[in-house]
Amino acid sequence: MDLDVYVSEILEDIEDEGMEALKRYSKKFDGYDGELKVDDLDYNSIEEKEKEALDEVIERVKKVHKKQKGEDEIHSMSDSLFGLIKRPIERVGIYVPGGQPLPSTLIMVGVPARLAGVDEIVVTTPPKKDGIDPRILYIAEKIRVDDIYKIGGVQAIGAMAYGVGMKKVDKISGPGNKYVNEAKRQVYGEVGIDGLAGPSEIAIVADETADKEQVKIDILAQLEHDDDAEAWLFTTSKDLGENIEAKDAKVKVLDDIVDCIRESNKIAPEHLEILTENPRSLLSMVKNAGAVYLNEFTPAAAADYFLGVNHVLPTGRAAKFGSVLTVDDFVKKISLAETGRSDFEENKGLGLILADIEEMEYHKKSIEMRKNAEEN
Repeated sequence: MDLDVYVSEILEDIEDEGMEALKRYSKKFDGYDGELKVDDLDYNSIEEKEKEALDEVIERVKKVHKKQKGEDEIHSMSDSLFGLIKRPIERVGIYVPGGQPLPSTLIMVGVPARLAGVDEIVVTTPPKKDGIDPRILYIAEKIRVDDIYKIGGVQAIGAMAYGVGMKKVDKISGPGNKYVNEAKRQVYGEVGIDGLAGPSEIAIVADETADKEQVKIDILAQLEHDDDAEAWLFTTSKDLGENIEAKDAKVKVLDDIVDCIRESNKIAPEHLEILTENPRSLLSMVKNAGAVYLNEFTPAAAADYFLGVNHVLPTGRAAKFGSVLTVDDFVKKISLAETGRSDFEENKGLGLILADIEEMEYHKKSIEMRKNAEEN
């Protein structure tokens, strides 16, 4: 059965049958038939050094993302006001994958959501035999998550989108496998989504100054995310190119470092490391990348964990039109206009002409009926 049909059937069952289907699929796919909502945030098993590390990472992410917060943008023109007013999304759902624990996912999505002023945050994550990873629970308390549910996979996306076993969310964020990805695609419109996350990607642009072992390990670090992850190396160093095995990355040795950047722009990688003598000089040439990391002390792995920049990035060439997750992903921008009398009178003729062009009778009447006070 095709993936889209398979996922669609599960989502339809959850929407139509509600809790009965949700529990049935939870038992089938997660092997779990207990209470779905987490009532006790028990994280006592976490070592103190882990708590301290998580606390510090949360604070670093907060510091970086606080700079992204913006005020309403309102300006005057003649006797009118125009602009954008910003309002946070009211309820956001975060999907945290099961498998290996990924506490950084909750930090990277939850912190910007909180800074944006989101009213309610709900987390769904697949249950394990010994419950939810305590580090997830610890982070959830630190960033003030409202509700946590032991639900994974397609059924978690359906539960959040349709409000089954919980209050419906307005937007779903967080990565997942191909089933979760397809489920997010199918519920888009019912709710918002952050994007469709594909396999991890890294491109490295390097010259002869780059450390061979660092380049190789940085490539392997991204490839260990999943079996479908991709890596590219664009370099002016023949020696470096020969050092990286074809099975680790797609390698191109080029004559000019500018050509290396151009090749990277074509593939629009999720992560782009620039390991050259003067990496900042190349930054203006970068057109397409989810994130750019300059110099040997900024490996993508560090950005994944502790630099404070966000690691939720566009994949699958989506960096040609998409962006890194920011506070703005949890903010709605509402257009605002308050037209003054003189501005309206001076420019209403423009509207009348366009209404005639588009043959919109009542648009024209709506504008015409607002006469100058002196004419009333």
